[in-house]
Amino acid sequence: MSVTFAHPPHPSELVQQHASASYPAASTSKERNPHDVPIFDSKSLIEPTAPILYLPPLLSSLPEKINVAPEEAAPNPEYPPLVTETRLPDIDPASLSLHKALHRFRPLTPDYAATPYAEAFNWDELILPQDEEREWYCVVFRSKRKAGSDGGSLYEADKLAHEEAVRNGGLIMYWYGIPHPETGMNMATCIWQSRKHAVAANSRPHHIRAMRLAASSYEVYDLERYRLSKQKGQIGVVVEQYTGGEVGW
Repeated sequence: MSVTFAHPPHPSELVQQHASASYPAASTSKERNPHDVPIFDSKSLIEPTAPILYLPPLLSSLPEKINVAPEEAAPNPEYPPLVTETRLPDIDPASLSLHKALHRFRPLTPDYAATPYAEAFNWDELILPQDEEREWYCVVFRSKRKAGSDGGSLYEADKLAHEEAVRNGGLIMYWYGIPHPETGMNMATCIWQSRKHAVAANSRPHHIRAMRLAASSYEVYDLERYRLSKQKGQIGVVVEQYTGGEVGW
């Protein structure tokens, strides 16, 4: 099953959402099961009391015309993804296959913010149909918040920018972690159907406002770009640094 959110997980809303979820909410105890869905609040995001190993992907909800069987919608009930209320306007068949595979997307190390992108996640566990061939555009944000900065307005801006991106199309998945307890560094990533979709999102009003707030709220905010590709005859994907040109269609 999936938990529904209208936007990237917002600390003040996750507590309410998890209270009514059909699986057990996470405990703040140091003895809690690290694979339970964690509760995020203004303190736990900055000073988690225990390692959080379950950081689910936030998948864009599919267009209404796409019918997905329940077992395909949640292929791994032990690790349910989050999904948006806002739906994508369209999605091509290969991107739909990737969307299904990304239900299993997860970090391989708690030090993901300092790990090369191709090594930070379980890319080799994402299996797609052998006869499909496609490429997708990935954007990575490595960041560190300024001490004492107010996250409320930034989270609200991020929420609106994310809804805007899904509604206008192209965004398949958004994932982000929590700040490293020692360095304060964090990582977030988006996977798009094409580079054109990502570039178009940059010019939309909510995204522009979110970027302006980020500039004043972060001590470090570095962007990286990658090409995710799937070759015909193969079942796995390959992550490579983006060096130029169009990606996807």
